Amino acid sequence: MLQNPKRYTITAALPYTNGPIHIGHLAGVYVPSDIYARYWRLQGKDVAFLCGSDEHGVAISMKAKKEGITPQEVIDKYDGIIRKSFVDFGISFDNYSRTSSKIHHDTASEFFRKLYDDGKFIEEVTEQLYDEQADQFLADRFVIGTCPKCGNEEAYGDQCERCGSTWNATDLINPKSTITGTTPILKATKHWFLPLDRYDDFLKEWILAGHAKDWKTNVLGQVKSWLDDGLKPRAVTRDLDWGIDVPVAGAEGKKLYVWFDAPIGYISSTKEWAARVGKDWEPYWKSDDTKLVHFIGKDNIVFHCIIFPVMLKAEGSYILPDNVPANEFLNLEGNKLSTSKNWAVWLHEYLEDFPDQQDVLRYALTSNAPETKDNDFTWKDFQARNNNELAAVFGNFINRVVVLTHKYYHGIVPQPNAFSEVDLATLAELKAYPAVISSSIERYRFREALGELMNVARLGNKYLADEEPWKMIKTDEARVATQMYVALQIASALRVLSEPFLPFTAAKLDRILNQTHHGKSWLDVSESSELIMTGHQIGVAEILFSQIEDDQIQKQIDKLEATKTANSAENKVIAPQKEAVQFEDFSKLDLRVGTIIEAEKMPKANKLLVLKVDTGIDVRTIVSGIAESFSPEEVVGKRVTVLVNLAPRNLRGVESQGMILMTNNAEGKLVFVNPDAEVGNGETIN
Repeated sequence: MLQNPKRYTITAALPYTNGPIHIGHLAGVYVPSDIYARYWRLQGKDVAFLCGSDEHGVAISMKAKKEGITPQEVIDKYDGIIRKSFVDFGISFDNYSRTSSKIHHDTASEFFRKLYDDGKFIEEVTEQLYDEQADQFLADRFVIGTCPKCGNEEAYGDQCERCGSTWNATDLINPKSTITGTTPILKATKHWFLPLDRYDDFLKEWILAGHAKDWKTNVLGQVKSWLDDGLKPRAVTRDLDWGIDVPVAGAEGKKLYVWFDAPIGYISSTKEWAARVGKDWEPYWKSDDTKLVHFIGKDNIVFHCIIFPVMLKAEGSYILPDNVPANEFLNLEGNKLSTSKNWAVWLHEYLEDFPDQQDVLRYALTSNAPETKDNDFTWKDFQARNNNELAAVFGNFINRVVVLTHKYYHGIVPQPNAFSEVDLATLAELKAYPAVISSSIERYRFREALGELMNVARLGNKYLADEEPWKMIKTDEARVATQMYVALQIASALRVLSEPFLPFTAAKLDRILNQTHHGKSWLDVSESSELIMTGHQIGVAEILFSQIEDDQIQKQIDKLEATKTANSAENKVIAPQKEAVQFEDFSKLDLRVGTIIEAEKMPKANKLLVLKVDTGIDVRTIVSGIAESFSPEEVVGKRVTVLVNLAPRNLRGVESQGMILMTNNAEGKLVFVNPDAEVGNGETIN
């Protein structure tokens, strides 16, 4: 691990521009990387925080085909939505670029050409899957089939999302084209491959030995698994119609594979930023005193820990990442986040329902960050963290300090008198917190770091609760001046320490404490004797965190339930039509409208209800297998459709004289088949 680097190059995974950003992206990559970048800026370090839209690859082509528009229209649409989401949530990129830009095309082409000229690639003619009906080679995501390792029948041509295995599309069992649904053939085509197997010893020494103590165990474990399986050459070109042209003779109609060009997007984004601000980009990628850190999700570990480092090593002039602190996945209400199934909380939609509450979501996601294992986001937990932690602890402390300062001193920081042992101990504890929080951040433990930030607010609340200045003011005004001075120092410290985690809250604290003119430095909190000076006029109080009410949360839960219902309806398998019957067969059925007038559970039978039904002809007993879906109380008074001339049947000693007609809704729940108008019992259905 590089100690005391001169500069920091921090990258966040390039989002695909085939859809908006959701909370899984925010929790997994963008909030932790933003915390890290903001923290080092507060330390006065030279930081380049870089990202950009990943605008090539099959995901874009698939989206374009689905929406009936061009790939360019897809990337322009979603690049705008994604950029706005990042700005809205305070993700403080120094540069956000696009892989469709000229600077990226040039950078990726030059990178490929350098490796090509140095003989780092293998050129091979191989057989690839080809869709004869569509008259095109099939990129990995245009193929679906059975995973050769776990048997998942919906595996893609490059990866199984169930077991995480990766392969070539030709390894799939029973492959099908997603374009036409036909079985593809094998057809010869020429491509260039990066021989990963030649770098096996380098990777083992650099990662498994060199970073055994400072990289996350989930990252090391996945890398070791890949190395144990044996690395193979991997194609860097593809037969595609969307992407960067392969810049060598004989490669007409071929594009750079997206996994090859996308990570180079970090480099081209750095070039774009450096040109804009008048800096030299090369030290940020080629100097040994630069610390390079990649923030990614676990599905990108292989690309950032094996493939991209091999590319950099093969090129020869680049540094390697100092760390790749990949997070696990965030689930939503117990289910895996899914863009295609709309099972997500989209950032642009969140702000429509919770305006100006970006920090609440940043806080909830960091508190529950999937740093070492998959975690689950629930709306109830989100509400509890806001109401019981942010509002009750952080917001409550700041509000009390500001209100009391205005009440007793017209908003002017008072001159302290003699400090008690409690005062000195509290101020000493306050000075210790920056180092504690720093230790957690620098080890990529952002959840732990946020907990320590909240402990600063708890320190302030405990100090006020123990000292009780609202009581002391009646007997010892001089003592209260000291108490409020100490409390204001804690409030000013929170203004600085909260900035990486809660940037919008930190900006509010600037206004509330009227310290907008005063710069923020992490070291100030631990080294300065006075964070907010005696005689300083603070601003007025404003609510930092509003209470989130139950109805707001229920609205979000209802929205997800509606999505679940829609997905069930879309995926529901409709039973095929039965054999045709003659009219005479149907006319034998005597269907009547009836009303359930009594109901009770059948003893020792979990599924059966014994019903008394007024059929208009008579009142009869019908035994129905609906007890697991309805209680007796729920069905009394229900209008129902009854098959009245069904031959009687004895069920557990009770004679059942008919059948109630039922069906299933989109969620699989039993529902009654009822007439949609008021008709009398006994009316026939024909």
